[in-house]
This record gives sequence, structure tokens and C-alpha cells, in this order.
Amino acid sequence: MPSKRLKAFLDEHDIKYLSITHSMAFTATDIAHSAHIRSRHMAKTVIIKINDKLAMAVVPANYKVNLRLLSEAVQDGKVELASEQEFTRHFPDCEVGAMPPFGNLYNMDVYVAEQLTENEQIIFNAGSHMELIQMDYKDFENLVTPKFVMLNNG
Repeated sequence: MPSKRLKAFLDEHDIKYLSITHSMAFTATDIAHSAHIRSRHMAKTVIIKINDKLAMAVVPANYKVNLRLLSEAVQDGKVELASEQEFTRHFPDCEVGAMPPFGNLYNMDVYVAEQLTENEQIIFNAGSHMELIQMDYKDFENLVTPKFVMLNNG
């Protein structure tokens, strides 16, 4: 079941979504494989710090977060990966590593790789390592109002 917070938020906004159950998997590419989804169509959420403030970077599953490019995109920001110890308590309704890309639910800015905007749908972890949410990308963008960054696959 999706995180209660996420499900309530989507239902409250009358968003149509599909819940996809898959076998236990932990990496975004393994999850995509398990759910029979192309890696480039699945979004993974990576928790970063920008000047010591937590934020989300959302990239295709087959991408790595390029901290240099992200730093250039946010300008005037020291960007680094956050450790699990730094962010786990911010997601009490999610399994570690399965956070949905809804920073607005967790008081975090969201930076989305522009490559994901090319997809009609967005598919992401629903708060557990066994469930995904698929929804229209435009609905996601309207709800989250992310900042867009161009990232390469490095």
C-alpha cells in the first residue's frame, strides 16, 4: 500500500493513479526490471543537501545524480548526497530508500531531471520496496511544482 500520506494527498486532489505491486527489490533498476518497466521511465528519488538543507533529486532509474551539474543548476549552492542518518527521520511513513518524489509532503524542494518531463507517465516508489505508483507526469508536475535541471547520465 502506498504511504498513507501520499495516498491521501493524491485522493484529496482527485488524481488518477495506478498502484503496481512487484517483488521485493531495492535498487531502482532492479525495481524497474521486477515491474517490467524500462529504467528510463522509472523515477528514483535521491535525497541531497543544498547548503545543508535537505532536498530531493528525481532522476530516471538508470541515471546517477551528477552533483556537479546539479550544483551548477542551483547556483550558489553546495550540493552533496545526504546520508541515511540525515534524512530517515523525515520519512516516518516510508521504508528507507523508497521515498516518493513528493517533496512538498516532506517540506523539501524537488529537482527533476528534464529527461523525465519527456514521459507521459511517471512511475516511482510509493513508500515501500514492493509498490510503485504510476500517474500522469503533468499531474505530478502540477502537484509538486519541481525545479527542472538538465542532467546527463553520469
